[in-house]
Amino acid sequence: MTRRVTVVTAVHGPSARFLPDAYASLCEQRLPGGWDWEWLIQQDGTTDEVRPYVPDDARVSFGQGRPGGPGVARTIALARAKGAYVKVLDADDRLTPGALARDVAVLEADPTVSWTTSQALDLLPDGTTAGFPGNPDDGPLERGAVLDHWKRNDFRAPVHPATLCVRRELLMALGGWMALPASEDTGLLLALDAVGHGWFSAEAGLLHRKWQGQVTGQASHVDPVERAARMTVAEARARALAASRWTYPAAPADPAATR
Repeated sequence: MTRRVTVVTAVHGPSARFLPDAYASLCEQRLPGGWDWEWLIQQDGTTDEVRPYVPDDARVSFGQGRPGGPGVARTIALARAKGAYVKVLDADDRLTPGALARDVAVLEADPTVSWTTSQALDLLPDGTTAGFPGNPDDGPLERGAVLDHWKRNDFRAPVHPATLCVRRELLMALGGWMALPASEDTGLLLALDAVGHGWFSAEAGLLHRKWQGQVTGQASHVDPVERAARMTVAEARARALAASRWTYPAAPADPAATR
């Protein structure tokens, strides 16, 4: 029986033209025997701008819905998800060769790892790439490590949330992405960090396109009042999850506690 990785992409009109590049990067992926991917493209809106760019491939499904931002689009797309693992791929980004196979290998090898991330490289308009300073070492990320770094470094996480691959069961338990106008993926990353161990791959897994129309490049994204509110809510959720002592996977019961 074929096992799947579900790749989820939120898209709106201006970013639709990049979908063929994202699709090409998916087609370059070589997964272990018995595995395949499915691609859930979800438009944040109901216009006719996106559909012409959706590939004609049985592994690809396309949905539309009323505008609510990328987090809402991704979460709605989960209704169609069949994979054991869910991988994020923004419409304007590209996976590097081998990215999905590395995610699968880690999650299959160690059931105590709940989510994975990898190094991301900025893909600049001239086609060159640039890395990010301060990546962690290749290997496991202990619970709480991401939140601690994020809090100490002006709300900058040590790993990029656009590279996340997560166990679908856990993603559903957390309710998908946060209902925020931006930073919804950072909110999810902090929640995952609060309840489960992660993994960072130092090998680049994503080319993060930089272009004039991207949402994170707009002035509204850095509005100080809204940014402070987003960070406050994301942190409060993560700390509440950590305080609940709920973990994924659930810790074995202590026999002494039941005596």
